[in-house]
Amino acid sequence: MNEDLAALHARIDRTNELLQRMLAEVAKTPSTHAIFVDAGYLYAAAGRLVAGTEDRRAFDLDAEGLIDALIDRARTVFADSRLLRVYWYDGARRRIHTAEQQTIAELPDVKVRLGNLNANNQQKGVDSLIRTDLESLARHRSISDAALLGGDEDLVSAVEAAQGYGARVHLWGIEAPEGRNQAEPLLWEVDSQRTLDLDFFKPYVSRRAAQAYEATTGRPTREDVRFVGAQIAAKWLVARGRDTLVELLPGHPYLPGSVDQDLLVEAEGLLQYSLRGQADLRRALRDGFWDHLQTQY
Repeated sequence: MNEDLAALHARIDRTNELLQRMLAEVAKTPSTHAIFVDAGYLYAAAGRLVAGTEDRRAFDLDAEGLIDALIDRARTVFADSRLLRVYWYDGARRRIHTAEQQTIAELPDVKVRLGNLNANNQQKGVDSLIRTDLESLARHRSISDAALLGGDEDLVSAVEAAQGYGARVHLWGIEAPEGRNQAEPLLWEVDSQRTLDLDFFKPYVSRRAAQAYEATTGRPTREDVRFVGAQIAAKWLVARGRDTLVELLPGHPYLPGSVDQDLLVEAEGLLQYSLRGQADLRRALRDGFWDHLQTQY
């Protein structure tokens, strides 16, 4: 009997020792947080707050400076935690990066995720991307806290999914000149709420001068469009390789319909100008595309 008790005590001691080791390891492992930015909400709300407009073409956003400011704010809020990365969600036609989105993607500790942009410039698929990332990171214990800058009610399911795996979700909002710019059901579901005010955004948002704004919406020159065509061709070669180039060359000066359409859509995104019905500019675009390809053969 005494031997059984002694064995039981020994097993309990070993279990306690194992638990103490586990707790010590957990204590040494730092918490991890990530920042999730719905760029559509950011541009609309910050533009309205600082520049008085939601039209992206009417103001400039210093994304690099703003992302650094968000990281600094998170460092203050999550004092004993390390940053995993910043996730930046935006829309783009055919999910092809614009020049601005590509610049953001090249920043350290930033991951750009793109949904589609429809004919009305509305984002599609961004909320599902946020949910997928939040849920996956929480499920794999990659983050303990998520700072979510957004306001759409569709984000409620993303919040619930992350919380279901034990992560805490903190909603960050942008001060609204009047009323609210975040859905109430979203406010109800999160673990905490913070509002970033006008002073926070003023250094990073500036309204464009009337001349500059008109320039961005004015008709580009043939040389501008030709240059963009060459830029796209350079990216296209890197993505698809020289074998595809060899297949295209016999068709010069014509492009297959699918390639021509992709070229048009990407060029319009870079130029921020519609080339529909602009036959001379469309030719200049194709000429620039072909010029670059032929110099590489």
